[in-house]
Amino acid sequence: MSSKKKTQEPDADVSMGDVPAADTEVAVADVNDPAMLAFEEQRIRILPGSLATAASFEFQKEDHTLGNALRPEVEFCGYSIPHPSEEVMNIRIQTYEGTTAVEALEKGFNDLMDLCDVVAEKFVAAREENVSRMES
Repeated sequence: MSSKKKTQEPDADVSMGDVPAADTEVAVADVNDPAMLAFEEQRIRILPGSLATAASFEFQKEDHTLGNALRPEVEFCGYSIPHPSEEVMNIRIQTYEGTTAVEALEKGFNDLMDLCDVVAEKFVAAREENVSRMES
């Protein structure tokens, strides 16, 4: 290995080992920090003409995955994707008396998060079982 230092063109590829460490620390935003939520774009809005027990919501940057998962136990719940080239999904929720459409939507979100937790737990348990089997 030569002791001469390599000279490189400004736009040349650089090996990760040749890049000096940064002197500054990079801050990572806490997604649960309420102060940071104010800076995020608004991705859900209630559409005009909505009532407490019957509301239409517009979601930005969502698709059929969320639309199929959010089907709370209500009088009516449906969703549509107005156009495949737009990142917009609309959900219509109509509830029975005693609960609002917003409460039903929040319950749907919570149920979906719980389901994701169960799937993640089962995946980790199956992976650990598989690794144990392969090691023995």
